[in-house]
Amino acid sequence: MRIDTDTDTPWGSLPAREHLPVDALDARAPTGVPVLDVVIPVYNEERDLESCVRRLHDHLARTFPYRFRITVADNASTDRTPAVAARLAASITEVTAYRLEEKGRGRALRTVWSHSDSPVLAYMDVDLSTDLNALLPLVAPLISGHSDLAIGSRLARSSRVVRGPKREFISRAYNLILKSSLSARFSDAQCGFKAIRGEVAQRLLPMVEDTGWFFDTEMLVLAERAGLRIHEVPVDWVDDPDSRVHIVSTAVDDLKGVWRVGRALAVGALPLDRLARPFGDDPRDRAISGVPRGLARQLVGFCVVGALSTLVYLLLYSLFRTASGSQTANAAALLVSAVANTAANRRLTFGIRGRERAVRQQAQGLVVFGIGLALTSGSLAALDAASGNPAHATELAVLISANLAATVLRFLLFRAWVFPDRRGSDEQPTARPDHVPAQERNAR
Repeated sequence: MRIDTDTDTPWGSLPAREHLPVDALDARAPTGVPVLDVVIPVYNEERDLESCVRRLHDHLARTFPYRFRITVADNASTDRTPAVAARLAASITEVTAYRLEEKGRGRALRTVWSHSDSPVLAYMDVDLSTDLNALLPLVAPLISGHSDLAIGSRLARSSRVVRGPKREFISRAYNLILKSSLSARFSDAQCGFKAIRGEVAQRLLPMVEDTGWFFDTEMLVLAERAGLRIHEVPVDWVDDPDSRVHIVSTAVDDLKGVWRVGRALAVGALPLDRLARPFGDDPRDRAISGVPRGLARQLVGFCVVGALSTLVYLLLYSLFRTASGSQTANAAALLVSAVANTAANRRLTFGIRGRERAVRQQAQGLVVFGIGLALTSGSLAALDAASGNPAHATELAVLISANLAATVLRFLLFRAWVFPDRRGSDEQPTARPDHVPAQERNAR
């Protein structure tokens, strides 16, 4: 059957990660929602599909301690694959078959995952190149609430991989491109062995545009940029010599995807704040007695940004001072560093993404810059009046002291005026009834 792939993105951030409820994990219950839904996307796989599904089902039945489902996602096959999938679904209780009329592995995964009721979702390639013993270690961190996504990695040091030098080179070159262009920290983007928590998938998948092989990479990059936790599992992997992936066309599409995602991230076009976990979910965010919520982390971020901004300011001042007077050099250096400082604090210290209020906040940042300019310029004027022709080292010492005072005032103004906490204001969108998180729906 054909399934509508349109899914709205819910409002609000994700809830804190929690271990799945004990009653949901009871494998002895005769009925209930499967804890794990393993999707196998297929296209013209009539020859290998049945043996693959039966082997996977046998492994899960013997080793997996919770209820599970295997979903065959047939995306526009033209051979007997749909008939094989239907026969498997009729003969094995835990197997379900979906039919999509359009091709694309990413489209198949997004469609089935978006409509699945299981709290943990996974997928693997039909060739079962990855050793199935890695499946439980893959999903265990998601069941426990430790991680949001999990991926099998063929490039981990303890992985054991059998494949030709051509595919080895392509895989490592591709991951090097991701690290250099998108600052990706995960090691293996396209191993066909991944899992994701259901509530994360409901928020993340609508942001993923690709419907083909780049789907995995885009999903992981967005998740990582949003601060979600990605768990990596070393795998034993044997290359399928009958793989039907067209390397050249896939590589071209992947490079186009890298450019598209990189551009979207650069301009803040993605609402990644909807994937953020609440403050306190990370042990580093624990509240400190007597300190307002969020202040400790903001102070650390502000100090780091401030230290870098001060270095940039001093370098610019020294550069501009060779061609102009001290007041002109100070104003120019402070202006350039202030714009960069406001942008960095907006993103890194106060966690604001997207374009909303960006221009207004930069304007407010320039007002704060004006106050800093008055302090530093006043200090220089006082120094000139006191000593007439001070040494360059003395000027720098006075500027550093004045900048420290301006920095304290800048933080207070940023926190209270430029980037105030709006989570409790009327401007914050409220969760719509039709987008209650899956765990809350199940509890009802």
